[in-house]
Amino acid sequence: MNAKKSDKPKNIKLKRNIHQLDVKNKHNLKAIALKYDSKNSKAPKITGFGKGQIAEKILKVAEDNKVPFYEDSSLVELLSKLAINSEIPPNLYNMVAEVLSFVYRLDRLAKKKKLKRKKKK
Repeated sequence: MNAKKSDKPKNIKLKRNIHQLDVKNKHNLKAIALKYDSKNSKAPKITGFGKGQIAEKILKVAEDNKVPFYEDSSLVELLSKLAINSEIPPNLYNMVAEVLSFVYRLDRLAKKKKLKRKKKK
C-alpha cells in the first residue's frame, strides 16, 4: 500500500524540516509535542509546547530524529490552551486522530521499506 496525497488528513501539511514551515516571523512559531500510549492512557497527551525559540528546539529534535511534523495552525491554537501532560479532550479526538493515523501509516511504510532493503542485502 502506497501513501497517496489523498491519505493525508485535510488541512495538515507534512513537513520534514523547519525550513519548510510557513512562518514569516520565527517569534510567532508554535509547536506542540504529542504522545499516545494506548496501554496506559485513554487519549493522547501533550508532552511539550513552545513558542519562538522553544518551538524551534521542539521541531529541531523532531527533525534530528526523522520524526515528521505537521503544520496546522488551528490545531496548534486549540492544543496550546491545554496543560502539559494533559490528555486531549474528547472534542479534539477526531482532529488529533487524523494526524496520528497518518503518522502510524508513515511508520508502517518506513518499516516495510527497511525490511525490503534488508532482504536485498
